[in-house]
Amino acid sequence: MDVYEAVDSRRAVRAFTDRPVPREVLERVLAAATRAPSSGNLQPWQVYVVSGEPLAELKRRATARALAGDPGDEREYPMYPAELPAPYPERFAAAAAQRYAALGIERDDPDRPVKIAALNSGAFGAPVVLFCYLDQAMGPGQWADAGMYLQTVMLLLRAEGLHSCPQVMWTTYRRTVGRLVGAGDGQVLLCGVAVGYESEGAPRVRTGRAGLAETVTFVGS
Repeated sequence: MDVYEAVDSRRAVRAFTDRPVPREVLERVLAAATRAPSSGNLQPWQVYVVSGEPLAELKRRATARALAGDPGDEREYPMYPAELPAPYPERFAAAAAQRYAALGIERDDPDRPVKIAALNSGAFGAPVVLFCYLDQAMGPGQWADAGMYLQTVMLLLRAEGLHSCPQVMWTTYRRTVGRLVGAGDGQVLLCGVAVGYESEGAPRVRTGRAGLAETVTFVGS
């Protein structure tokens, strides 16, 4: 699989099989991903790879919180700015409606928030979740580095025939995650990434993307 194909085929998959992901494949992907760029070569990410019974237990605990209507732990960073100017709210709303309608959750469903939280806390059935942390001393530059690292990981997963779904949702239950993985007090959970093989017959949602002219400006010839 070449790079263009990996980029084009990467999607946030929300239906995985329980087929185990071989440890050697994960090690190969994560070892190769260390070549991702980082300013000053800080390599600020710390990743915990959770599978098997520890992941099953984490899913049970998080799902119980979700189904109980638990609002979650206090946030360490905002998921989105308080005020999003146009066109960002429109893009967000369109993608959310498309994504969850494909999972059978309509916008006017009164139980929509709980259903969405429960699906997320089960990692959509994925047999592996990667949890990416940064030291709380790190700044915006290092958070950008972590984003480039995670994109590298997700593209390498595609090269191995795997899919993924980045989940900022896990920060809602960061204390539950932190206790299970043994994260230190000075570590901030950036997100989780569900990893596995896509379930056959699952809805394949590809959210739209803004046209090149909306997001790119060429200066010079």
